Amino acid sequence: MNTNPVRKFTLNETERLKSRKKIQELFASGKVINFSPFKIIFQIHNNHSPLQFGVAVGTRQFKKAVDRNRIKRIVKEAYRLQKNELKSSLIARKTGLSLFFIYTGKTIPSYDFVYEKIGKILLKLESELNASA
Repeated sequence: MNTNPVRKFTLNETERLKSRKKIQELFASGKVINFSPFKIIFQIHNNHSPLQFGVAVGTRQFKKAVDRNRIKRIVKEAYRLQKNELKSSLIARKTGLSLFFIYTGKTIPSYDFVYEKIGKILLKLESELNASA
């Protein structure tokens, strides 16, 4: 048997922000960070899930659903691969965080660009959490 801890790079159902009520609450009382080409809305909570995530792309900029879905897929994948450090620090603090990414760019981004930006955003969020603690 392998005794090494295995990192899971998953995005489970419990980690997705789907509830209309929770999303409305997040938009009403969450804090906003503008980090071009993303607008991030986040809120600290004490729910059972330490980290919940949602993503949206505006229909005004991207008329075709194919383009919007492509951007959402890229953002989800970049987030999924980088969220573990933030999640472990939240578990250690016994708090939770709801995140909502809104893509505000005008062109379809490359995966590498999004991966880099989301890495910086997650570091900034972690520093925000340290400042609020």
